Amino acid sequence: MLSLIAQRHLRHGAHVYDLGCSLGASGLALAGALPPDAFRYTGVDLSPAMVTQARQTFADECPAYAMQVEEADIRTLEYAPSGMIILNFTLQFLPAADRDALLARLYAALEPGGVLILSEKTVDADERDNAWRVERYHDFKRANGYSDLEISQKRTALENVLVPDTLDALHGRLKQAGFPRSMTWFQYLNFASLIAFKEG
Repeated sequence: MLSLIAQRHLRHGAHVYDLGCSLGASGLALAGALPPDAFRYTGVDLSPAMVTQARQTFADECPAYAMQVEEADIRTLEYAPSGMIILNFTLQFLPAADRDALLARLYAALEPGGVLILSEKTVDADERDNAWRVERYHDFKRANGYSDLEISQKRTALENVLVPDTLDALHGRLKQAGFPRSMTWFQYLNFASLIAFKEG
């Protein structure tokens, strides 16, 4: 879907940021669907190992594309004007106090007509609904070979590190940052992806 969204909204030759890019899956998806001159890509990650691997992957898989990967903190990075910013499962790891400031900076960096893709783990305001979603997610993991111990260890490791927002809170953050319109385009259990539009 990311490549389809890019085909619809990305101006030809525009700059794309992928913040918290990990191994570069989003960049590969774009390169697999768009010609080399359609966009310029900058992936950003704090992990040196991720940056090294992503650079190698792009060199091997899409050498004709303008794919750059930086080791940097997305909160302090100087952003160039961009047509699309991808923020997949990254905002949730930032301190709550830093999230609004980052989103405001991303809004400012987007060119008119640009879009922000924001994917996050979410929490329900209703505790019963939230518990149901979490339990079904754990059922899904068990069905895919995870043991109860592995599930418990992962949950403990992320406690107080990954602090999710509700969907309403995410839309509120986007509005506060300046985006006049945002929508949830995908949701599966306690995971969701939003798109926010900068008019122009």
